[in-house]
Amino acid sequence: MLLLEGDKCRCEDTSIKVLKSRQKAKILWITLGLLACFFVAEWSVGLWSQSLSLQADAGHILSDITALLISLFASFLAQQPAKSQATFGHQRIEVLAALLNGLGLLAIATFITWEAIGRWQHPATILGLPMLGIAVLGLIVNLLNITLLHPHTHDDLNLRGALLHVIADTASSVGVIIAALAVHLWDWWWADVAISLVVAIFTGLSAFPLVQESLKIFLDYAPESIDPIEVEISLKSFPSVVQVEKLHIWKINLNKVMLCANLTVECTTIQERDRLLAKLEAHLQKNFNIAEITLQLTSSRKPSLMPIHPLFNQDIVLMLSASKTN
Repeated sequence: MLLLEGDKCRCEDTSIKVLKSRQKAKILWITLGLLACFFVAEWSVGLWSQSLSLQADAGHILSDITALLISLFASFLAQQPAKSQATFGHQRIEVLAALLNGLGLLAIATFITWEAIGRWQHPATILGLPMLGIAVLGLIVNLLNITLLHPHTHDDLNLRGALLHVIADTASSVGVIIAALAVHLWDWWWADVAISLVVAIFTGLSAFPLVQESLKIFLDYAPESIDPIEVEISLKSFPSVVQVEKLHIWKINLNKVMLCANLTVECTTIQERDRLLAKLEAHLQKNFNIAEITLQLTSSRKPSLMPIHPLFNQDIVLMLSASKTN
């Protein structure tokens, strides 16, 4: 069976996407397993040592586990082909998962702040050594997860959300280590509360960019890297383009940018209009990295199929009248 070059390229692209998807799922499962084991240990020691920062970090870990499960489910749905009413497929499921991750981080930050205020008013006796031991273990686990996730987050908003969770956990572990040393060496119980507040602030700040980017995609905003006015000016720079109307630029996911527009053009033939369309699409893809382009070209005058002799372009009534006069 012979494959055309275009078919071969599409098959290769599909194979690469499947391979990347499987690799991403494997990384997420490994990260999930490590976090699940650590959550049990940290939550148990947090209750035993009465450390608010450990309990807060354990709550953050639980949110991470939930977020990763959502990410895995979203990755599976995103691979499903477009069909029925889902004409775009399920590519925005991953964006939805990223949005939920960000909102989860904000909820955790709010909860930690609330608990820290309560602990400040009613201090508790804290065991410093168990707190220190589990915090060091948490730091090791989180650094390992960052090593696994970071190389794959450049073009995946969903994995980026998971990485933000883990980075927040890492900062949390460092903070808990500092608090544990302060509690054990100098009996500074307030250090546990102070570190909890720092972790809450860091968690909230790390969530804002993720929520913002996800909302921009859901609201069909043009990507920040593309200025619609600049695109319009670029299209009008073609001599045959007279007017640009209904220009829309939006994103389906983190990487896939789409564009549609109505263009009024001056083309004498359909062939000329087709050549102009090809040039415009190539220009947009090359200069603005837009994946899918839909341009409707309307001629300011009706084009003909091909140039015809002026004799056949005359009004037949006038020709008959002229012959009768003669």
